[in-house]
Amino acid sequence: MIKNKKSLKGAKTPSRRKFFKAAAATGAAAATAVAMPNIATAGGHTTLKMQAAWPSGANIFFEMAGDYCKMVDAMSGGTLKIDLQPVGSIVKTSEIGAAVSDGIIDMGHWVTAYWYGKNPAASLFGTGPSYGLSSQEVMGWMEYGGGRALYEEAVASVGYNYTGFFAMPMPAQPFGWFKKNVTKVSDVKGMKYRTVGLATNVLTAMGMVVRQLPGGEIQPAMKTGLIDAAEFNNPTSDSQFGMQDVSKHYHLGSFHQSQEMFEMPINTKRLKSLSPAHQAILKNAAYAANSDNYFKALVRYSTDLGKLMNEHKVNVYQTSDAILAEQLKGWDKIVGEFSAKDAFFKKVIDSQKAYAKKTMKYLLMNQPNYKLAYENEFGPIAKVKL
Repeated sequence: MIKNKKSLKGAKTPSRRKFFKAAAATGAAAATAVAMPNIATAGGHTTLKMQAAWPSGANIFFEMAGDYCKMVDAMSGGTLKIDLQPVGSIVKTSEIGAAVSDGIIDMGHWVTAYWYGKNPAASLFGTGPSYGLSSQEVMGWMEYGGGRALYEEAVASVGYNYTGFFAMPMPAQPFGWFKKNVTKVSDVKGMKYRTVGLATNVLTAMGMVVRQLPGGEIQPAMKTGLIDAAEFNNPTSDSQFGMQDVSKHYHLGSFHQSQEMFEMPINTKRLKSLSPAHQAILKNAAYAANSDNYFKALVRYSTDLGKLMNEHKVNVYQTSDAILAEQLKGWDKIVGEFSAKDAFFKKVIDSQKAYAKKTMKYLLMNQPNYKLAYENEFGPIAKVKL
């Protein structure tokens, strides 16, 4: 994921706010076009401006953001539209949360880990410890386990004034790309590795040397030797970055970021200005995109994994249990340290643990061994050709 530790609390913030105040003073038209870039047409149609944290073009996350916008358009019969803009088109990625809060843009499309630098608990609403939870269950905790109230408290704690919708329960992110097959903890100790969020603390606790880099810098950094290994998110995004050109060893499955989802913040004042029907559409389109994005991801990620293996001769491995166990030890250490000094962080962790203990006992005991069924039909999973 993209590094996000900067905020609007720098020199640029006052000048931007002065600009918008000046724009408002020049007339209603200027204020509508610049300070609040949402457009109500003569026919009663409304357009909201959204900036994503992803580049346009061949980028599956930007494509998924576009899918949400299309659903809103279709559900509203064309009366509510979203003008989707790519990364950096209006503000920097690190400024999306503040820009939405201030009304510079109406909506954003990113992940909560991007404001981890403002409050470490932000990472718990996407890239926290597992306790057996996958992204699906974390989203269940958000809506039915008390997570949303805690999320809203976290948003308010950093001064953001927005309402968040969530979509796309991401599969566990791969451990990533290495110069060789790593199976022992000693294989990765001292290794220069790229990740972001709380995972930086977890893997540092494992003895790795972690560097936080934006997505676009990962492949060049590995090519030049600035880093020895790296992760981003999934086979499709990784191949779009060209990671197969700098490594032939790809390790799937990891607890460093075993669950994540998109956060779609919308300025609360702007949301409440919309009709009840349009508000409901924005909320329920997120649920629709949640399913659609996940279904699409399963097909695209598996297809692109096959291309990596067959066309680019990438060796694909499951991360070893020894490394996974060490990651869990790292999580225990970091969660303990953060909880000891941050009461709110501990409150979120306690809520997640309670939810995981209750729901995952049922789910894990009820799920049959799907791997057994797969291998019964296709043979040992490591040897299956896609």
